[in-house]
Amino acid sequence: MRYFRIHTQDIAYITGQPRGIFTAVGKLVDAGKLTEEETAEYWRNREYFEKVLPVPPFYAQGNPDRAVTWFKDTPQGLDIWNQMDFYRRIAGKYGLALHRSECDTPPGTVIYEDDFQIAVKPDAKVSP
Repeated sequence: MRYFRIHTQDIAYITGQPRGIFTAVGKLVDAGKLTEEETAEYWRNREYFEKVLPVPPFYAQGNPDRAVTWFKDTPQGLDIWNQMDFYRRIAGKYGLALHRSECDTPPGTVIYEDDFQIAVKPDAKVSP
């Protein structure tokens, strides 16, 4: 099985790992960088992805294990990535360089898994 993660070079304070694309774009929204129309589109996209992509339960507790999610290289994982046009477009428009990390084995201890993704408690810091 292959896994991939789309992230920026910015290190997230909770995980100590490179910030993922969902969070990175969410930070732009929080900072008021997007136009009103883009912000509305962000919330529509976020609502959609929260319906179709399971939200790992540890997020409700503030991510105490400092887990990081990775997409699975499966039809479901690739389909979700292909649907993320808005996030890629906004990242490009606002200068967020996106990086893709890949691996053949989970890059840490798996604490959650569904058809789209795994969440791992990282064994070590991942280089951006």
